[in-house]
Amino acid sequence: MGAGHDTVAAELVRRARERGGDAVVVDVLTLLPYGLGGGLRHFYRGSVRHFPWAYAALYRLFLRPGPGRRPSGTALARLAGDRLSRLAERTEADVVVPVFHLGAQLTGHLRARGRLSVPSAVFVIDFVAHRQWLHPGNDHYLCLTDESARAARRSTGAPALTCGPVVDPAFRTEAPGAAEWRRRFARHGPGRPPVVLTSGAWGVASHLDTTARLLAGHGWLPVVLCGADERLRRALSRVPGVLALGWVTDMPGLLHAARALVDNAAGQTAVQALAAGLPVVGHRPIPGHGADGVRAMAALGVSEAAADDPELLAALGRLTPDGPARRERVAAGRALFRDDPVDLALGLTHRTRPRPSRGSG
Repeated sequence: MGAGHDTVAAELVRRARERGGDAVVVDVLTLLPYGLGGGLRHFYRGSVRHFPWAYAALYRLFLRPGPGRRPSGTALARLAGDRLSRLAERTEADVVVPVFHLGAQLTGHLRARGRLSVPSAVFVIDFVAHRQWLHPGNDHYLCLTDESARAARRSTGAPALTCGPVVDPAFRTEAPGAAEWRRRFARHGPGRPPVVLTSGAWGVASHLDTTARLLAGHGWLPVVLCGADERLRRALSRVPGVLALGWVTDMPGLLHAARALVDNAAGQTAVQALAAGLPVVGHRPIPGHGADGVRAMAALGVSEAAADDPELLAALGRLTPDGPARRERVAAGRALFRDDPVDLALGLTHRTRPRPSRGSG
């Protein structure tokens, strides 16, 4: 669902191999039979892009944190059970690490029924551990924040540790491509501080053109990341004073060259910005997990949430110049990065007792 989960999985694989091990990535949607995975992806993408009210309703029904009985994703996830079990046996896996909530439902279901012989350590990559991340059958939870870890322990009874986010180390230091991005920004908007606006891999955002015009009209250079949405890129390229980009391969360089990120999802781009020392302002978040994540980041003090245009302008006015406000936000964001989930996941396998088989369930 978007590129964030893939990015996290790829970084975990890189770290496992760096330690002399190996890892296999599997998209849980491809394990679902009858083409259900592709249909689910298509439905989600269409709803968040064109019918956000529909996704907001589904989030409230299925995912929203909090007490009360609501439908579970286990029934859908269990359809992939046989395929995942066979894959774990064939690869002789030591641990299965879901980085997507449907995967967490699947591993929890299999572990609870003795159908997965190795432990599951769920890496909750969202700032809010919504209910579909949480299944009591899973052995361990690795979370971005202490608050998320506490929520996982309360809901599942399973051990939960705080490891912080995961990004490629290239985001942590000045990237070689930053100088070229600065020259490009200077050519496009001389004297204007560059502010990155993100719409994710799918170009999902609300009134992105309005926000871009607002920033351009108040002295900033809006650098809009349109992802794979070429139609959006072309439309924003016609807005005066806006630099609209398609798919960017040098994100470390771009983020190090910018002055702030305007974010709408609290996803992997926001995490990468924090690692790069770039202040983050949440504005016009996508519904559901995006809105919850933006609020959670702001409550942690690692970002700001701007409820309207004046608040956005005020936040950027504080955070784009060098000064105490910017330094405080940068330091808070970088403090999120703590332990390595690969080391934690592998260490946890040695403390997990195998579960006896309880039938096929």
